[in-house]
Amino acid sequence: MADPSSYRPKPGQIPDSPGVYKFRDEHGRVIYVGKAKSLRQRLANYFQDLAGLHPRTRTMVTTAASVEWTVVTTEVEALQLEYSWIKEFDPRFNVKYRDDKSYPYLAVTLNEEFPRVQVMRGAKKKGVRYFGPYAHAWAIRETVDLMLRVFPVRTCSAGVFKRSAQIGRPCLLGYIGKCSAPCVGRISAEEHRELAEEFCDFMAGRTGAYLRRLERGMQEAAEEMEYERAARLRDDIGALKRAMEKSAVVLADATDADLIAVAEDELEAAVQIFHVRGGRVRGQRGWVTDKVEAVTTGGLVEHALQQLYGEERGDAVPKEVLVPALPEPVEPVAQWLSQRRGSQVSLRIPQRGDKKDLMATVGRNAQQALALHKTKRASDLTTRSRALEEIAEALGLDSVPLRIECFDISHLQGEDVVASMVVFEDGLVRKSEYRRFQIKGFEGQDDVRSMHEVIGRRFKRYLQEKQKSGEWTEEPDVGTAAPVDGVLTAAGEPDRADGRPVDDDGRPKRFAYPPQLVVVDGGAPQVAAARRALDELGIDDVAVCGLAKRLEEVWLPTEDDPVVLPRSSEGLYLLQRVRDEAHRFAITYQRNKRSKRLKSSPLDAVPGLGDSRRQALLKHFGSLKKLRAATVDEICEVPGVGRKTAETVAAALAGAAPSAPAVNTATGEIIEDDGAPPAALSAERGQER
Repeated sequence: MADPSSYRPKPGQIPDSPGVYKFRDEHGRVIYVGKAKSLRQRLANYFQDLAGLHPRTRTMVTTAASVEWTVVTTEVEALQLEYSWIKEFDPRFNVKYRDDKSYPYLAVTLNEEFPRVQVMRGAKKKGVRYFGPYAHAWAIRETVDLMLRVFPVRTCSAGVFKRSAQIGRPCLLGYIGKCSAPCVGRISAEEHRELAEEFCDFMAGRTGAYLRRLERGMQEAAEEMEYERAARLRDDIGALKRAMEKSAVVLADATDADLIAVAEDELEAAVQIFHVRGGRVRGQRGWVTDKVEAVTTGGLVEHALQQLYGEERGDAVPKEVLVPALPEPVEPVAQWLSQRRGSQVSLRIPQRGDKKDLMATVGRNAQQALALHKTKRASDLTTRSRALEEIAEALGLDSVPLRIECFDISHLQGEDVVASMVVFEDGLVRKSEYRRFQIKGFEGQDDVRSMHEVIGRRFKRYLQEKQKSGEWTEEPDVGTAAPVDGVLTAAGEPDRADGRPVDDDGRPKRFAYPPQLVVVDGGAPQVAAARRALDELGIDDVAVCGLAKRLEEVWLPTEDDPVVLPRSSEGLYLLQRVRDEAHRFAITYQRNKRSKRLKSSPLDAVPGLGDSRRQALLKHFGSLKKLRAATVDEICEVPGVGRKTAETVAAALAGAAPSAPAVNTATGEIIEDDGAPPAALSAERGQER
């Protein structure tokens, strides 16, 4: 625990101007980001007597080892920079709202020639019109199904659309009148786009004028005794009214507003948002967060506004935002919202009438969400805590293993040997910390030697980063550990061979944090190899165990007999989850490597032969086997292939050994060679490790 006075800035160093500040821990990680109208006054509050600080603030300042700041011109700039840094560094002591799921939107792809109506999740795309979010995808599909009768916009995928255009026949929706079938030219691209824009206008709340137009058309058809057309328009009006009934009118003046309510206790807070467009509730979403910093209701609202509108522009930010408490100060936040919308945004607390009543409804939803979350969380926390305590007791650890790393080796009959490292923190997966390795120290199948190499490389990197940060004052004794070349991140990017951290600016480093427990997939030999690798590096404060699949027994490096946990043990269940996740991650990486290798062809090595001519050769002859049997003159018949290239191809194929024939495992028949070495993947996967 650090003493805040050890890194307190000297008097007069801190400017008396707006800015954003960052607290870092001893490893250089950014642990808290804040903004202030006056940096001098705000930072002085953190360096007062520890007894006078809020418990969470006291924990933060004693965890930190340094503080730094950036001066800006206005409070609005400070708000923008604070949001950017929180998103970039993910500080552990900042309030961060996280969706418990990815909410679905009704999207209209106006960026395409023939716009498509579909359900979309995830990040928003440019040129796509979004409506929602909705609580369930089926609610979107029910609404769309009703509206396609009146607005028969395309809903099919690009593949279906292209196929229908090729064969000249629309899909089923085109035949039953729920698609205008632009794929076969029933309407032009301009007419279809106009139809999609009418669909968007109706969804945006401009419903009255369109319904009145349909009613006039129905009356005119009836007067002209065109009863079939009148009946069709009557049914269209009924379908639109049923679609409108799914989102009841809550504000009579066709208001566009977002209502945000907060329910909180000492430890957690729940936020609920109702999106009202055209006076109707068009979407709902909610978040729950831990209150890891001392924050008021106004502060929670400010964080929620940053989360909601930090990536939004234009009409996605409504004219009116109603909240239970205003941020302090409110002017910079309101100005920031107005800048993102491009026009004035009203940020206020509703005082009376329908808006106050609706805010009370949103508040009740927030209270229910918090109560439901606490019920689930209590069960989860109890289970995870019990699992970690059982593991600590069974393995004889001094404390519960808050960080567990598990390693697994995967290969196919000694080829494409890879390894995985998965991380569990507090009993939960931490996928951003996952790593994968290529075994390069030797060739062939040797799980024990592979495990020794991987453990050595991982912890050698840990010692190098520890030495770089100044925590290690002497040159570590790395023994015979393998080099670190070939380490890959979870994204597959090669690590730097000099052992330097990828980022020195507070972002998570790859191998900087040691686990309390290392789990290996295997028995006594793998455990002994892992322990030997740690001993060679002089690391004696990391526990090691192995989990063997045969009887699910736990092996320790100092014991001749395994530790057998009860089958009903939560600790055993957690170890199984860790082991199975490492196996999944390793085998996925190994399959990807193998599939890339199997897609190679002898034609790839022919100099001067690009993709186009390679495809032309295979298309002309039908298979690599027939191309290998062809003469130089026959190869010259392929368009674009000259005699010199044909001779080179023939020579390359003559020198390449023909691959073994692929066999259909279901029928036993030999499959014709199609230009790439056959995989017979279904047979191989039974031999994967």
